Amino acid sequence: MDKPSVHIPDLSSEFSFRTSRSSGPGGQHVNKVDSRVELRFNISASQQLSDRQKEILQQKLANKLTSDGDLIVVSQKERSQIRNKDITIEKLYALLEKALRPVKKRRPTRPTRSSVEKRITSKKQMGEKKKRRGKIDL
Repeated sequence: MDKPSVHIPDLSSEFSFRTSRSSGPGGQHVNKVDSRVELRFNISASQQLSDRQKEILQQKLANKLTSDGDLIVVSQKERSQIRNKDITIEKLYALLEKALRPVKKRRPTRPTRSSVEKRITSKKQMGEKKKRRGKIDL
C-alpha cells in the first residue's frame, strides 16, 4: 500500500549552510578540508510554507528545533562537501515529508470468534496444569 505523498514546495532559497571539519579518519587531507555540512532552515520565517504546515512542523519537530526556531540537519558521511550538502537536503525533505504526512486513523476491530475460543481453551489448559501441581494426598 502506497503512502500518500505530501506536496512540499522548493525551499532551497531559504536554506543556510555552514561547513566545518568532519570528525573521524581521513588521512592527511582531513585537517585541510571542511567536508561536514550543516543545513539550517527556519520554519517560522519560511515564505514557501503555509501557516498550517508551519504549525504542524513546529508541533511535530519541536524536539529538533533550536530556541530560534531553526531546524538543523547535519551530514559528515562522505568525504565530499558537495555530496554531504546533497545528503542534508535529502534528509531535510524526508523529515518534512514524514512530519506533514497525515496520520492514518485506526479503525477499531474485534477479535474473531476462533481467536477468542483459542484463548479460552489455552487458559483452561493452563489452569488444569496448575491444578495438577497441587499436593498429593496419600
